[in-house]
Amino acid sequence: MEDAYAKSAAEVLAAFRVDRNKGLSDAQVEQHARLYGKNDLPQEESTPFWKLVLKQFDDLLVKILIAAAVISFLLARMNGETGLTAFLEPSVIFMILAANAAVGVITETNAEKALEELRAYQADAATVLRNGCFSILPATELVPGDIVEVGVGCKVPADMRTIEMLSHQFRVDQAILTGESCSVAKELESTSAMNAVYQDKTNILFSGTIVVAGRARAVVIGVGSNTAMGSIRDAILRTEDEATPLKRKLDEFGTFLAKVIAGICILVWIVNIGHFRDPSHGGFLRGAIHYFKVAVALAVAAIPEGLPAVVTTCLALGTKRMARLNAIVRSLPSVETLGCTTVICSDKTGTLTTNMMSVSKVCVVRSVHQRPITDEYSISGTTFAPDGFIYDAGGLQLEFPPQSPCLLHVAMCSALCNESTLQYNPDKKCYEKIGESTEVALRVLVEKVGLPGFDSMPSALNMLTKHERASYCNRYWENQFRKISVLEFSRDRKMMSVLCSRKQQEIMFSKGAPESVIARCTHILCNDDDSSVPLTMDIRNELEARFQSFAGKDTLRCLALALKRMPEGQQSLSRDDEANLTFIGLVGMLDPPREEVHDAIQSCMSAGIRVIVVTGDNKSTAESLCRQIGAFEHLDDFSGYSYTASEFEGLPPLEKANALRRMVLFSRVEPSHKKMLVETLQSHNEVVAMTGDGVNDAPALKKADIGISMGSGTAVAKSASDMVLADDNFATIVAAVAEGRAIYNNTKQFIRYMISSNIGEVVCIFVAAVLGMPDTLVPVQLLWVNLVTDGLPATAIGFNKPDSNIMRVKPRKVNEAVVSGWLFFRYLVVGAYVGLATIAGFVWWFVYSENGPKLPYSELVNFDSCSTRQTSYPCSIFEDRHPSTVSMTVLVVVEMFNALNNLSENQSLLVIHPWSNIWLVGSIILTMLLHISVLYIEPLSALFSVSPLSWAEWKVVLYLSFPVILIDEVLKFFSRSSRGRRFPLRLWRREILPKESRDN
Repeated sequence: MEDAYAKSAAEVLAAFRVDRNKGLSDAQVEQHARLYGKNDLPQEESTPFWKLVLKQFDDLLVKILIAAAVISFLLARMNGETGLTAFLEPSVIFMILAANAAVGVITETNAEKALEELRAYQADAATVLRNGCFSILPATELVPGDIVEVGVGCKVPADMRTIEMLSHQFRVDQAILTGESCSVAKELESTSAMNAVYQDKTNILFSGTIVVAGRARAVVIGVGSNTAMGSIRDAILRTEDEATPLKRKLDEFGTFLAKVIAGICILVWIVNIGHFRDPSHGGFLRGAIHYFKVAVALAVAAIPEGLPAVVTTCLALGTKRMARLNAIVRSLPSVETLGCTTVICSDKTGTLTTNMMSVSKVCVVRSVHQRPITDEYSISGTTFAPDGFIYDAGGLQLEFPPQSPCLLHVAMCSALCNESTLQYNPDKKCYEKIGESTEVALRVLVEKVGLPGFDSMPSALNMLTKHERASYCNRYWENQFRKISVLEFSRDRKMMSVLCSRKQQEIMFSKGAPESVIARCTHILCNDDDSSVPLTMDIRNELEARFQSFAGKDTLRCLALALKRMPEGQQSLSRDDEANLTFIGLVGMLDPPREEVHDAIQSCMSAGIRVIVVTGDNKSTAESLCRQIGAFEHLDDFSGYSYTASEFEGLPPLEKANALRRMVLFSRVEPSHKKMLVETLQSHNEVVAMTGDGVNDAPALKKADIGISMGSGTAVAKSASDMVLADDNFATIVAAVAEGRAIYNNTKQFIRYMISSNIGEVVCIFVAAVLGMPDTLVPVQLLWVNLVTDGLPATAIGFNKPDSNIMRVKPRKVNEAVVSGWLFFRYLVVGAYVGLATIAGFVWWFVYSENGPKLPYSELVNFDSCSTRQTSYPCSIFEDRHPSTVSMTVLVVVEMFNALNNLSENQSLLVIHPWSNIWLVGSIILTMLLHISVLYIEPLSALFSVSPLSWAEWKVVLYLSFPVILIDEVLKFFSRSSRGRRFPLRLWRREILPKESRDN
């Protein structure tokens, strides 16, 4: 029943044809079970494991790699190669792809856990009235029309409409559904609100919520998927995971690279068609196969095999650093997504605030004989820890607060008129509450006021253990007074009272809503002389004004405290006793903002990130918090910046788009509104981070570009999120954003490094093939360079230190290509030099080396006709391993120098020194040691077709390699000048970038 909240209890019962005194009959139960189904969230079929595995290989770059590996293996077998030589290249490629597939499968299986954990919020059993008798049944057997009784501690088993209250008050904690910071009082009256949200439906008990006070009966109106919890499940199912910005850009770049590779391979094959019949190949078919092998080698050279592994490694290193910041990453790609976040939609309760109600102000009557009539005290401390000080109106700290008569009586009343418990949890190393937050806040106030009697009290309390300190002062007052009777809180009185006895004197302490308590007061306690004087109209007006200031301007939750001397020997309380009270004080409390949030909000603003506060609380309370944390900085009028969910939904489309661009606060929301907000922001090309902790937040967390759940939140929220905040702190998100930006910059640097290296390899093979020279590098040498020499420095680049201004620049655009036009031009220039230097080393050995044959250049480019003509040298010289060793070593060393270029995209090596990233220096040393091992250790040198180099050859290698640093320094200089950046962009963007990047 969709509109049960708008109908009376009698109308709802009539709709299900149920008698409130007998419940459903067995026949009705069977009929309703067939009509409405079981009270269970259906189990969704999970994706088969084999489908998840295959999905990881659905990528163009991966498919090309697999094809290259298979063809390489087949060609090796056709040439008669066996054993390790034939299997080495394809097996290494397959191992890399398998590792990346494993990461993908683990990530996707985590996402499906959210649906399973949602089932944990269903109740196991329910007390049901059927056939005139109450019985305890499994909650899954409930049907709409069943009458259920629930009490304190019960988990609500289905969506239900209240029909009878069995206690003075009935309160439900529905924070997992609405995010409200306090429990909610439920009632019987129907709701007339238009477009009612969950918070407006005060007569509905929602499935999975917890009863915290009282008992009631209700009729079931929705089961299974037709409950509020069921709608969240459906929303999770409908939400598809979005590809991260980096993933989209890498896919784009992979497609572009694949097309370029295919084009070059075909071009090399076509250019050499005339050489297919060369005698050295032994026939046209063998010549075609030879150049097909060259094309495959070119593909292996062009594809950065290590790129997926290095990206994964870099992101994993980022997650380790973020874990130290209390941000636990569940999905690796989300690390980078943080870097381009443009909007953070932050939950209010527990993220921006401490979620620990705390007394911040106390107002007492000073004296009736002089102005000002009232005294106001401020209380420091924003958690349940009994640490804090009391300050007077002038800002001076009170050394001995119990010396103030009113504060002393406020502490007495707060300790005795209280049903909650404050305790220290040694495992979590924090103070925890049992009971209502408002009552625990009063307990903490008692501890901050301290005890009367001796001047050393404050320091003496600090000597206690944390377990003893939690309630030391409260226990003192509970031991001083004996509780005789309690008059519980009721909705009509809006107050509670407790009768206590001390030294044969009976005193009643009362607390409640200020308007109710002050109306029952006839006297006031004066703070100056501890006297009780009549409450005049002037004083009453002054107290009303202070209450309005606390509740209005400061948006504090207010309670008034009072006492009354009772006749000796009285043993019980009645409503009539709550008259002629003596007013003690007015207490104002709030869920205080975290101390570090204000600076974090300012960091977001300077970083170009907009923060939208999203809360289920009412508008005025949320606006007050936004003022305190600086979200409404420099704003006097909040209109156009603050909206309730119903106000926003009522706007025309154009106004809604304008509101979205300015919105700072979104209040009175329910789960569907959070998801709607995320989708609307994403449709405006925003990258959205959404925080949440309740079951209600799961759909929005899954839909957001990065979902951030709280460490103290529900398992459902954690499973649906990409990142978990161990400390529930908004400031941690800001630190994580800075880390995400640094990771993206480093990712871009190592992609630049690997691609420029691979371009060098392509240039080397392509130019050698076009010129008609022998193979400068064999495939196994290319694989060694790509995996070992590229992989280690590329991973170490992930340790580059972030730029000092990283949080003072705007987020990058989502459609910004990983490789921009100017950057690609730089790749080409550096890559062309790497390739030409490699060929130059090869040519040098044949033409100029003292250890080489010193051939004329023309002989080198006509090597394939050597066997058909008379020469002064043996044709076997072209099979010597020295020239390819020189080429391979030049390629390795030039790439080590190029790795140093990538310490920064635009900063000179004179500014950012190599030792600023000690990991990179270490990886270069390790790579060179590995390469030297390959050259000088016999089994390895045979495997990689290389031979040892002399010192003269090493000097040539260094001469050819070092200029890459000078070339990149010149390019960096142009990058730092706006003129240098603009020119290549105009020249290259249209011709070189893939269509998707050009359009963006």
